Formats: sequence, structure tokens, C-alpha cells
Amino acid sequence: MAPGLNTTPDECTTALALTKDGPAPTLYQGEDQNTLVEKSRKFLLGFGSSIHDEIIVGTAGLYFYTARGQRLLDWTSGQMSCLLGHGHPEIVKTIADHAMYLDHTFSGMVSPPVVNLAERLCNMLPEGLDRAMFLSTGGESNEAAIKLAKVYTGKFEVVGLGASWHGVTAQAVGAQFHFGRSGHGPLMPGTLMLPAPNAYRSVFRKYDGSYDWEAELDYGWRMIDLQSCGSLACCIVECIQSSGGMHVLPPGYLRALKRHCEKRGMLLIVDEAQTGVGRCGDFMAINHEGVVPDILTLSKTLGNGLPLSAVVTSDDIHRVSRDKKFFFYTTHLNDPLVAAVGDKVLEIVDRDDLVRHAREVGHVLHAGLHKLMSRYGCVGQVRGRGLMAGIEIVTDRESKHPASDLAKRIGDKAFDYGIWANLSTHPSFGGVFRIAPPITISAEQVEQGLEMLERAFAETEGSLPLY
Repeated sequence: MAPGLNTTPDECTTALALTKDGPAPTLYQGEDQNTLVEKSRKFLLGFGSSIHDEIIVGTAGLYFYTARGQRLLDWTSGQMSCLLGHGHPEIVKTIADHAMYLDHTFSGMVSPPVVNLAERLCNMLPEGLDRAMFLSTGGESNEAAIKLAKVYTGKFEVVGLGASWHGVTAQAVGAQFHFGRSGHGPLMPGTLMLPAPNAYRSVFRKYDGSYDWEAELDYGWRMIDLQSCGSLACCIVECIQSSGGMHVLPPGYLRALKRHCEKRGMLLIVDEAQTGVGRCGDFMAINHEGVVPDILTLSKTLGNGLPLSAVVTSDDIHRVSRDKKFFFYTTHLNDPLVAAVGDKVLEIVDRDDLVRHAREVGHVLHAGLHKLMSRYGCVGQVRGRGLMAGIEIVTDRESKHPASDLAKRIGDKAFDYGIWANLSTHPSFGGVFRIAPPITISAEQVEQGLEMLERAFAETEGSLPLY
């Protein structure tokens, strides 16, 4: 029986222990791979991305299990979300208890899990992030944050960064420049773009060849000012542009961005969908730079795979926007079941010192990836922080030409050897592996994954071995 399905916490713990090196969860054991693939092609509506050939029939701990009987070390936390791993026994118990006794309420009602989560989250965040609301997805939380900024400022123009990904709802996708803008008619009016801070490929260079992000950022804002009609409301940014290739904002960039916003009477929104709740070795990525945004959004990691997101802002923005009749009301606003899960996630992260753990084990991951780079010339750059990393695959380091086909072949080989790392194949960025395992991963499991990757690189033609 799969952990979390009609199991007690003790049974779930036992099941997780077994699946570490033992048999797969058995909920869908015996399902035929080919039949499931055929049915998926017949009945599922396309959503703009190809579906992986393998059917996943089970999850447990740090692993996926396929219909073919393969076990895969999950180095993407599902969709970058299962922060504590799949089927964590305390999360399973929280879900079961609230499914039984306190699952869903009228949106205008308040329940203890929602109040407790708001209190715990705001107390763990810097002063100035004082009030929270809870929604379902990252796109939804960014939609609400942008609307909140527009109501508060009385303005409508929104600035995003090239390579950004903030969701697929109207205002979120309007501020998103990595993908998804074409083919659907006009986007929200007043969306403007700053250059993507890409230290590896930017043309903005100092005399010594180093990346001149300050000149690039100043140039970007000059272009924004020329395009603006004088109604700049907010700027939204990720501290690590994950979908865009795992690019980390340069040190000082976020603080400079806030100064630019303050100069123009704008709000700064930071989207911590993937970086938040310990992933990068700080509780929030904003803590690394000591910058407090006007609005913070969370999703993915907060719900450990369940649909839970948050918008957090100041008392002042709350007061003014309330008086201006800010409105964002959804069916699953402040739902108790997922709020209880979010509160449990924060409790576990704090209690088990997982932020420090992510930072320390992240050093092991990055050391291993840099070792891989020293051995294979197709690795153009390793980047990231904590347990969030990217590996860019190129034809050679001199030209930096993207090698998407080579990256796919390496990824397929790694999959065969038992490790799953998401491959960003959008042509504007080439092949970039995005790595973000659950932060409960051990150093030993990181080393195991690195060994599988090493084998995949070694046995893929064109990886350019250097030894």
C-alpha cells in the first residue's frame, strides 16, 4: 500500500523506510504502461508541453516509481514543490485529520489552521511582512499581488524581468517573459520588461570582462522610463530565475531594484515560489540579501505538493488597500486543510533545522556539480544556491552555443540510471538541467545522484570528457 493511503503514521513511516531501498508502492502496481500511455493520448487535453513517456504509479520519500518498475531519485521535488519529500508521515497525518474533521469552509469564514499559519509565517518573516492571505497556486498569488499593488498605488503598469515565470493567469503571464506570451491575443496593458540578469551571456561587460549588471539594470530602467505612460505600479522578480535557466540575481541586484522602485513610487513584489521556505539555504531568498519587499508571494514549497500559496504584505498596504476596496475572493481562499499542511511544513522546517541542513547539503551538491564541470567540457556553467542548482549544457565553452539535443540525451541516460532532473529545453536558453531535490535529502543521497549523473555524462557521446 502506498504511504498516505489508509495508513496510520507508524505504517507510513514503515512504508517510507521500505521504499528507500525496497519495493515500490503498490497502489497502482500491475497497471500496464502502454495502455495508460494510449489512454492519456486519447483523453487528456493538451496544455502546451509534451507529456513524459513514463507513467508514474507511486511516490515515496525521495523517489518516483514508474509503471515499468523503475525507481527514480526525484531531484525536482515533483514540480519543485515537495519540499519535505513525498508522503512525509506528519504531512500525511495532517491531511488525514483535516480531511476527516476540517477540510473546506465558506471563504468568508476563518478557521484555526488559517490563523495559525498566518501567525507562524508572519513571525518567521522580517518586519514589514505582517499580514497574509492564502490561495491555491503561484500564478494566483502573483495575480493577487499585482492587483494589490495596482489598488494601493492607483497605477497600472507592471515591470517584469526577461526570463521570468510567474504563472498563466492574465496579470501574472503579462509580467512573464520567459514563455507563454504569444498566441492568445492582447495581454494586460502596461506590462514592461527589464533585461534578464544573465551573468553567463549578457553583453554588458566591464573592461576586465566581468558582468556589469549595474549598467545593464540602469539601462533597463531608462528604457522603462521611456516606454512608461507615468503609471508605474510595481515590479515583480524571482531571486533565482528558475524556468529561465536557474540564474541567481547578482549580489546587490535586489537592493538596487528596490531603490529603483522607491524612486518611481512603485512596489517591489518578490516571487519566492521555488526559493522560499529553506530551499536556498536561507528561510527566504530575500534573507540572503537582507531586502524586505513590499509584497512577498509563496506557493509550491509552502504546501509540500498541495495547492497552497500565500500573499504577504505590510500593515500599511493592508490598511490602504482595504480602504480602497481591494477585492480578491476565490472558492479556496484560506482553506483550512491546506493551511494546516502549510503550518505543519513551517513547523517541521523550523523544528528540524532544515534551513541549515539545506545550506550544508547544498555545499555537497554544488561541489559535486563543479567537479562534473571540471570533467566535461559540455558543462558551460553551474549556478544556483543551496539545494537549487542549474547546469547549462553547451557545444563548447568558447562559443557557449546551446546544446539542447546533447542535454536531452544526457537527461535520457540519467533517467535510465535512476535519477530525474528537469531539463529546460526552451530554445532561448538551450539545455539547462534544473535541480531542486527535497531539502530532507541526505549528503549520501546527493552523492548517489551525482554518481548517476557522472555515469550519464560519461556514456553520452559529445559530452567532451576532459580527462
